[in-house]
Amino acid sequence: MTPLILASTSRYRRELLGRLGLAFEVARPETDETPQPGEAPSALAWRLAEAKAAAVAAQRPDAWVIGSDQVAEFDGLPIGKPGGREAAIAQLGAMSGREVRFCTGLCVLRDGEAALSELDVTVVRFRELGAAEIERYVDAEQPFDCAGSFKSEGLGIALFEAIESRDPTALIGLPLIATARLLRRAGYALP
Repeated sequence: MTPLILASTSRYRRELLGRLGLAFEVARPETDETPQPGEAPSALAWRLAEAKAAAVAAQRPDAWVIGSDQVAEFDGLPIGKPGGREAAIAQLGAMSGREVRFCTGLCVLRDGEAALSELDVTVVRFRELGAAEIERYVDAEQPFDCAGSFKSEGLGIALFEAIESRDPTALIGLPLIATARLLRRAGYALP
């Protein structure tokens, strides 16, 4: 079977891809993630997923490469990972009672072949959050490396009113339904 490489060092994506039961390697893509002027969050996620896959595929033309990127969109603008406690508290406070869109780009690429790609959009509706519950959550889960300052696969689920999604794994960082579909098209045997 053709080698498979995940172009990401995200532990969340690595754990998700492991669910499919395929052997894979991990490689750090050297990609500039700076948004282009006026670039919509969905376009940014799509472009970065393809750029990450292409960067690794250029180094490993023998392999299929999976690139993925997620951009959270709030009030039409991308929001990033908070990086620390105060920024996480501020993000969650701003999103209280509001909607956030999570655009997850996915690309499966082999050097010299046409890219197989998809975009998943998940909408998260936050319930009204009080300052004390935001602080309790942030202190309990410390979601500093997560766009939007929460982990939906953990205690973060308690922050929501609803999640609208085609694929619950997309919110964690890698839409496995689409990934499995694209890998089957690339020739991998999956159920």
